[in-house]
Amino acid sequence: MHDPTDTSLASFATVLAGELPGAWTSTYHPDRGGDNDHGALTDRVWDMNDVADALAKHTVDHCAVLQRHDGTRLFVADPIGHGDGYLIAALAPDEIPDEAFRGVREPDGITADADPFSAAEDITHDLLPRYDKALAQVHDNAARLTAPQPANTERVVMTWSGESLVVDKPARADVTKALTENGFVFAPESNVFVLSGDDTTHQAASVRATGERLSALGIDTVLRHPQTRPALGTVPAAPPTASPAPSARRH
Repeated sequence: MHDPTDTSLASFATVLAGELPGAWTSTYHPDRGGDNDHGALTDRVWDMNDVADALAKHTVDHCAVLQRHDGTRLFVADPIGHGDGYLIAALAPDEIPDEAFRGVREPDGITADADPFSAAEDITHDLLPRYDKALAQVHDNAARLTAPQPANTERVVMTWSGESLVVDKPARADVTKALTENGFVFAPESNVFVLSGDDTTHQAASVRATGERLSALGIDTVLRHPQTRPALGTVPAAPPTASPAPSARRH
């Protein structure tokens, strides 16, 4: 392991901070007899490649953290077991919930030569663009997690009746128009709109088109099967005309 009294890493990080675009500061984290925050820092290293592998196999005696004016942080450590140079990786922001990171590719770090000028080029053109892309996805996820959900979202329920789809007559004229323009036919005896299943390809296209139109109106579309056992005294809604049923239906 690197001698913790050797401050070459601190010098490298200080020069590197001055070479990166934007306003960066460098903070050196030496070994203080085990009373240090290295574990908290390494836990935030946003990497699933060489840097993470090195940190999983070895204990960090000392490190440096570079921070940009906007809060972006970079972790710098000795390339444990890898020879000369330094390991550099982004640190994940602390204030974002862990759920927002799910499904986001880590902006894996780099192994840089012990030359802060070439390291700055690698960070600027390689690491930071990956970090910015990943962070944008995380912020987008976080925004969706915290966005208020509408309490009473309107929806149109399409229920299977045999091979056909049935929708109760809506109160809104624009919903009725969306149904009729996409193949639903009104059955006055049942007070419902029916989409025939004679042509399943056409039926599926009509359902998609209707859903897109209703979505534009701020209305959700739900497909469901009827209850297995109708309530006593009721009769399931039927299509307006009887048609031979196709041999199979694609859902």
